[in-house]
Amino acid sequence: MTRLFLLIFTLFLVSNCSVKENLGIWNKKEKNLENQKKVKKLFSEDKKIITEFNPELKLDISKLQFKENIVDNQNNFGAQNYTGFNEKINTFKFSTLKDTNQLNYKPVFLDDGLIFFDNKGTIIRYDLNGKVIWKKNIYSKSEKKLNPKLFFALKGENLLVADNLAKYYSINIKFGELNWSKNNMHPFNSEIKITGNMLFAVDYQNTLRSFNLSDGSELWNFQTENVFTISDTRNSLIIIDNLVIFNNSIGDITAVDAVTGMITWQLPTQSTNIIYDSYKYKNSKLVSDKRSIFFSNNKGEFYSIDVKTGITNWINEINSNVSPILIGNLIFTISNDGYLYVIEKNNGNIIRITDLYRNYKEKKRADIKPIGFVIGARNLYLTNSDGNMIVIDLVTGTSIYNVKVAYNFISEPFIFNKNLFVIRKGSIIQYN
Repeated sequence: MTRLFLLIFTLFLVSNCSVKENLGIWNKKEKNLENQKKVKKLFSEDKKIITEFNPELKLDISKLQFKENIVDNQNNFGAQNYTGFNEKINTFKFSTLKDTNQLNYKPVFLDDGLIFFDNKGTIIRYDLNGKVIWKKNIYSKSEKKLNPKLFFALKGENLLVADNLAKYYSINIKFGELNWSKNNMHPFNSEIKITGNMLFAVDYQNTLRSFNLSDGSELWNFQTENVFTISDTRNSLIIIDNLVIFNNSIGDITAVDAVTGMITWQLPTQSTNIIYDSYKYKNSKLVSDKRSIFFSNNKGEFYSIDVKTGITNWINEINSNVSPILIGNLIFTISNDGYLYVIEKNNGNIIRITDLYRNYKEKKRADIKPIGFVIGARNLYLTNSDGNMIVIDLVTGTSIYNVKVAYNFISEPFIFNKNLFVIRKGSIIQYN
């Protein structure tokens, strides 16, 4: 009843709020909500009914501002200039991935190729044709059997690496030579980010660590709540001005001064049942426009919080651990049951809900989950757990066609240099 009440209340707000002219990428406000379309019940055991509304809302793509070759914050901020038709043009091959969780990791895209790793922790640099330029593996025979998983960050000609075996190191990308290598007390479980001469990463103890880029020495660390459980949550990390902002495995969002390591603010987002939360909790990446931070989780919460204070701006009831995308004054996100939400960034108003899985049969869609999505010049590209990529028209929100990438799990899509990439077991597929 609570969920239904909130939905009705949201629809009331939408119908009484204008879609502002200064949104830029949207046409005039839509008043015609009386013909709202009921979508059939998906999961009878939950008695869950989702209403698709404002289907006539149109996107004016002529006003999109494209972000070219976004590497560090890829996929999460702005539309990217990809207008291809998803024709496969290249394959970057490596040893078969034994652990599908490895698909959650991101390649490093270069102007003349890309860098990724195989299931033994071998770092591979490819040219634009998929030819191997060099390989580098620093792991022992016993460590290779543990299937190292690597987080990457690029600083000039140096590739910084942190892994799930508690190692972190630096490699020259021109020749594949090791600059230095260090060991942490605990494995890493986050993206890694760089600002100035500092490297930041979060380990499995929910500790943010700062390292010197020159030699890997630790500068400082900041410990948050350690629950001594292994979580599926991949901790997210962003840097805004002098603040390092990150989430831990139970949903605490913490802002720390990048130089001193002193806490600025912290926002708990979960219950006090820490062990349960840590085991079950999954969140999206943190995304920011430098004024607010946006993220969601699988507990039905989509947050907007103030960067400087950590104060909550608004919360929406959306169940999603798929990373959102910001375009202008709009946020795009996809719920775990396949609905595309379009939200006004400043006030949290939901202005459109679209069922992206409407073409799936009821029994099949219950087993399908969204992996991630990216927005190009004309379309939205969503990858799913069934190995399909759905191409969605930005103007109408309707599905255009499916691309069969694999017969099992695949990664979220990436756009770089006007090409689209998807990782599957054993290879990275490039589409024009």
